[in-house]
Amino acid sequence: MITAHDMAPGATAFRRAPDISAAAGSPSLRERILLVVLYVAMLISSIAFIEPSPHDAMIGVLAVACLIAGVRFDRVVALLLLLLVFWNAAGLVALMNALGNDKSVQYAITSVYLGGTAIVYACVFARDSMGRIAAMRAGYVASATLAAFLGIMGYFHIGPGSDRFELYGRAMGPFKDPNVYAPYLIWPMLIVICRSMTERIKFIDLLILGIMVPGFLLSFSRGAWAHLAASGLIMMLLLMLTAPTPRARMRLTLFMFAGIFLLAIGVVALMSIDSVREMFLQRAQAVQSYDVGQGGRFQLQEYALSSLLDYPLGMGPHEFARIYGLQQHNVYLQAFVVYGWIGGISYILLIVATLVVGLRAVLVRAPWQNALIVSLATFAGLAGEGAIIDTDHWRHFFLLLGLVWGLAAATIRQQKGLPNSAQAVVARA
Repeated sequence: MITAHDMAPGATAFRRAPDISAAAGSPSLRERILLVVLYVAMLISSIAFIEPSPHDAMIGVLAVACLIAGVRFDRVVALLLLLLVFWNAAGLVALMNALGNDKSVQYAITSVYLGGTAIVYACVFARDSMGRIAAMRAGYVASATLAAFLGIMGYFHIGPGSDRFELYGRAMGPFKDPNVYAPYLIWPMLIVICRSMTERIKFIDLLILGIMVPGFLLSFSRGAWAHLAASGLIMMLLLMLTAPTPRARMRLTLFMFAGIFLLAIGVVALMSIDSVREMFLQRAQAVQSYDVGQGGRFQLQEYALSSLLDYPLGMGPHEFARIYGLQQHNVYLQAFVVYGWIGGISYILLIVATLVVGLRAVLVRAPWQNALIVSLATFAGLAGEGAIIDTDHWRHFFLLLGLVWGLAAATIRQQKGLPNSAQAVVARA
């Protein structure tokens, strides 16, 4: 936990615990292979307009690289595995109601696969955390920057084929839906902002934000806007809470107000464009036409609630939409409707356990503390956004799951005085 020594006036701003993995020396060849594969997997993670995506194939390569690098299963991750097993097992039982539908079978297989990716990520980040976070961050930020750039190109119809990157007047980059594209950008935006506030401002970071922020805003995703606001606020509160000195808190405060000011200027500049202003005013309305009335979001959620007692084992994938015409757009109702009571309870426990484990670990000084702060804040915002959209098949949701659990496991290992480096573990064995 945060000690009195950490809070001493002479402590360097945002000083973290020393990286005890450094003693293991430079990465081995096996570790370098893992870092390259991890980077490439993140680099292509925004290519999501085709199914299966290239990122899905790279996850298989990443799993092989983990075996080569000797990545181990950490006991802390056992609870995550257990909850994912219960959730998916309930989904497979509910699948019996929809075995004749190929899409339903594919949905269940995808759920199992995505749960597996969360376990892989958790095990990856539990050891050699700093090097692996650096590789993941570099690939993710580069991918998100390119996605945002394509979203801007698509929104303004710049260049041949740019229409592919927008939908209904909203930027969506290389995704199928603006409402998935925009939340994907939040972790990389916050990690760059966090780095600027706690280390130093770099021109490249300003350039990255200058692309990602407009690309994000032009998605006109109300849920993503609220997600960013909530995650940004949580990140700031956690950074303030863990800042080692009053001077560091003052720096955070100044940066926060400067950031809000710059964001306001950017929004005003975008609003000067007629098409942007019209879309913004339309999307800023609290209730949209598809929320109310016959077949609206709210009515469908009422139907979903009433169906819970009729289908205690779950309706199975896509069955609710087949009966009522559309999805209910609430991931928690989705968990009960599709996976049944056992699956729904398992999913809620998965969210709560992740938040609790992350919050306990985030208050402990560690070299990866800032990365955990950003990951936990983003996950919390995403959990909130799940109340208005189905997020149970978003790939970056499972990446965040793995990040929070993996870094929490690394923190617990540090508290026990165990080495973070896999090479050091091998050397001691």
